[in-house]
Amino acid sequence: MNITANTIELNNFELMFEEKYAKVYANQEKGMIICELLTDYIPIDDFKNTFAHISSIVEKGKYKKFIFDKRSLRAFHQPSMEWYFLNWKNKMLELGLDQHRKILPEEKWFEKMVMIAKEQIIKNNPDNIIHLLDIKYCNSIEEAILI
Repeated sequence: MNITANTIELNNFELMFEEKYAKVYANQEKGMIICELLTDYIPIDDFKNTFAHISSIVEKGKYKKFIFDKRSLRAFHQPSMEWYFLNWKNKMLELGLDQHRKILPEEKWFEKMVMIAKEQIIKNNPDNIIHLLDIKYCNSIEEAILI
């Protein structure tokens, strides 16, 4: 059992669904959802479908924290990030999901691309909700659960 799986099990997360691109776990008692990406790239339609499925889980519970483990990614896709940032996060905030923990790949170029894209999205969308969200970048699932 790898460290991530062990942490998920020790913290009583339940596997909600698994598909080609992601595994999603939830612990309703703790109000947390984990999305662990499994591949190095996700086509945007599949990305949106995964997050639609996560939305239906959030709608049925009282979740506050979303942990997004992107360590498997090796490709950065700007349109997916924009949709996630401007559409999905808005809907989740309305449902009370306002804590976002992100685990990025170790490659520094990926982190730089995320920060550049985030700045551009904020600049182009001044009415965005980022100031209403608690967003932190973490190095592990363990850290993301704790902070």
